[in-house]
Amino acid sequence: MATIRIAELFAGVGGFRLGLDGYDNPEHPDFHMEPAGDFRTVWANQWEPNGQDSKQFAWRCYEDRFGAGSCVNEDIAVVLDQVDAGEREIPEFDMLVGGFPCQDYSVAKPLSLAKGIDGKKGVLWWSINRLLEMRHPKYVLLENVDRLLKSPSAQRGRDFAIILSCLYRLGYSVEWRVINAGEYGMPQRRRRVYIYAQHDAPQWDLKERLFGTGVEARAFPAELDVKQQEETFNISDDPYAMTETFGKGLAVSPFLNAGVMQNGMVFTARVQSTYTGPGRNLGDVLVPLTEVPAQFFIAPEKMDSWTYLKGGKREERTARTGYTYFYSEGPVAFPDPLDKPSRTILTGEGGAGASRTKHVVEQEGRYRRLVPDELDQLQCFPKGWTGDGMTDGHRAFCMGNALVTEIPHRIGQVIAHDAGATF
Repeated sequence: MATIRIAELFAGVGGFRLGLDGYDNPEHPDFHMEPAGDFRTVWANQWEPNGQDSKQFAWRCYEDRFGAGSCVNEDIAVVLDQVDAGEREIPEFDMLVGGFPCQDYSVAKPLSLAKGIDGKKGVLWWSINRLLEMRHPKYVLLENVDRLLKSPSAQRGRDFAIILSCLYRLGYSVEWRVINAGEYGMPQRRRRVYIYAQHDAPQWDLKERLFGTGVEARAFPAELDVKQQEETFNISDDPYAMTETFGKGLAVSPFLNAGVMQNGMVFTARVQSTYTGPGRNLGDVLVPLTEVPAQFFIAPEKMDSWTYLKGGKREERTARTGYTYFYSEGPVAFPDPLDKPSRTILTGEGGAGASRTKHVVEQEGRYRRLVPDELDQLQCFPKGWTGDGMTDGHRAFCMGNALVTEIPHRIGQVIAHDAGATF
């Protein structure tokens, strides 16, 4: 097969593009990353609602790294309206990728009462679905929080069932897996669900696909969890029907942390990693103290605040209504251990204020927060990727929203191998 052309939605600072295309720029040899195969991103979109220029810092980083005009900074729903109207074009592509937010995916009307699926306005899944309807690319690779498999609380698993229903309706076979990056040698314990879909796939043996022959199974080997949980059930190709019926009365979602679907038949199981290769830890990404600005160090007089927030608690509190209750939470490691992959980094890692969720490390007897160069590396981006012209807070926000680039890289290697798109 020739080059696999990619369209990247919700592109952020380019995590999918780095993982698949790699990076080779003579002006930044320190940013070099190997490609996963013969991939080439031909179109990308990144836009922060509601379009304020001050919020488009991720898009500016993307264009700084990949070139002016490499990413469209407009509302994707408006862009697709213009494509439908013949006012603009999106180039041909073979693979659609994107990390989309976990929202309410329900549909407003059944297919019999609408020209097509009438999804809730502003829900970004429907832009993905719309572009798939327009183009039917061979491959799809998406990333989301693992909560997607369980939401909403009133209909456990309904939102993911709607997504599978849409993909089934469009002729896709699907794999999904919750991948904890730290269990596969990466320096962060970040759990995210990766959804791989293939259009017009040959017939699958579902169990064999899940544990052996699948794209994700080969990229991230796993075995059946000791609990030996498995589920088999059917998904309708009518997303509205899934909205109305799926998950009602269920205390837990039927979707386990790995699964496959073909022709509406779902096989899902709880799996655990069998990875035995080399691994990286938080300590492996730390920069020398000489590269840490003064504002990242925690002053001795501030330590009590940090210690309190990181510690376990059981406190009597009073609500605004006057209701008295006990608030409890367990302790968080303080400082964060350097000999293990880090906890998941969040968008709020920036700023000097004490926080329960921010990482704190001890280095040469001094306590400090992580600097943005370290956050870049915890997501397997090159050190300094987000560095030019961006505030520390914006850099932390971008990395908290990003993906671990090594994950699409490993998945891409398997896709490229199967498609004959290796170098």
